[in-house]
Amino acid sequence: MTAKDLNDAIDNGHLVFVGSELSRLPPQDAAAVLDAMDVGDRTIAFRLLPKNDAVAVFDELTPGAQAALIRSLGTAEIADAFDSMDPDDRAELLDELPANVANALIRSLSPAERDATAVVLGFRRGSVGRRMSPEYVHVFPDDTCAAAIERIKQRGRDAETIYTIPVVDHQRRLVGVASLRDLLLSDPEIAVDEYTKSPIYAYASEEAESAAQRCLDRSVMAMPVVDQEKRLLGILTMDDAAEVVEAARDEDEARAGAREVLKTPYLHASIFAITRARVVWLFVLALSAILTVNVLEIFEGTLEQRVALALFIPLLTGIGGNTGSQAATTVTRALATEEVTPRDAALVAGKEVRVGLTMGAALGVVGFGVAAAVYGVDIGTVIGLTIVSVCTMAATVGGLMPLLAKTVRVDPAVFSTPFISTFCDATGLIVYFMIAKTVLGI
Repeated sequence: MTAKDLNDAIDNGHLVFVGSELSRLPPQDAAAVLDAMDVGDRTIAFRLLPKNDAVAVFDELTPGAQAALIRSLGTAEIADAFDSMDPDDRAELLDELPANVANALIRSLSPAERDATAVVLGFRRGSVGRRMSPEYVHVFPDDTCAAAIERIKQRGRDAETIYTIPVVDHQRRLVGVASLRDLLLSDPEIAVDEYTKSPIYAYASEEAESAAQRCLDRSVMAMPVVDQEKRLLGILTMDDAAEVVEAARDEDEARAGAREVLKTPYLHASIFAITRARVVWLFVLALSAILTVNVLEIFEGTLEQRVALALFIPLLTGIGGNTGSQAATTVTRALATEEVTPRDAALVAGKEVRVGLTMGAALGVVGFGVAAAVYGVDIGTVIGLTIVSVCTMAATVGGLMPLLAKTVRVDPAVFSTPFISTFCDATGLIVYFMIAKTVLGI
């Protein structure tokens, strides 16, 4: 059953068939089909689901699709589904909604769920505190394993996960973690402290992407999230961490292509939404491209004396832009996986200088040979030296820009491939014409 099949059935008035087919699908599959439908048909199809199925399917929809349904149906019809969501998913959905709609939904929550959601909403967007679940089971190190198991039985039904159990002292400071397997298979009278392991944890104010990546890299089922005094606030589960990393990767890929992420499937996105995702970056690139035009205007006299120099401008700007983009992409990835930090700027610069110089030398020799054979040794020398210089400069700048962005708390993906390409175009042309004036004496 595909989204197109459901769209056709709705258009033909076969509503009973639509409801029946959706009800047969697992919630994840039904949500995937609804996500791919346009807003109008999605709303109709969702109304046809039985109440219990609708609650389960709503929880599996993307935040953008959830928000669209709420705007179409109203808060009253979504209240049950909203109440059943985990607090971290609820907070993500509230970010998509207008303030008045968000407030109405929060008022519809039970007091306990409202308090749990407020804990998550108290942290800034992008922090792991905003993505953690405050619903967990904790035990104390002086508990017996039997007492710990009993506590898990009593409170585990409402917890996000029970496979990794945070161990806290009586001031709620994190001491470690214990495995449910160890507690179940142990001597009931042995203290939990015997099975407590050193925890891998995150501070609530930490960037969600870096915490999530650490969670996945260490294969942690549930990572405790603490405040600055190391008091336990919540947990980040592996599946939530995977969602955070995937969303960050989608955003980085989009910005590397000079656009923003679309929140709805492409075929169902409005022209305005697609335009908005692209046009801002085009304005930025257009403004930066003015630098290139200004450089050409400054060296107009040089070009008039040796017209052959103009023929190599596309080659040199292309090499510089691609070299800078390669370096930026590599370092951005290294930042995301915490292989480097802004403190490693000197090491990154040193490495990229050497890489750029090596690539420039190899390409420069080829450029010199081709240009010298056709336009003479003097032009060949200019091209060869420029390629070496541009590659070295572009690799260094491209490698350092993501580190600079991280230092000033800007997403390194903002320094996208097109932006760096345009920057390298302007500076590369300045280097090109300066070398030409020196070598050719013009």
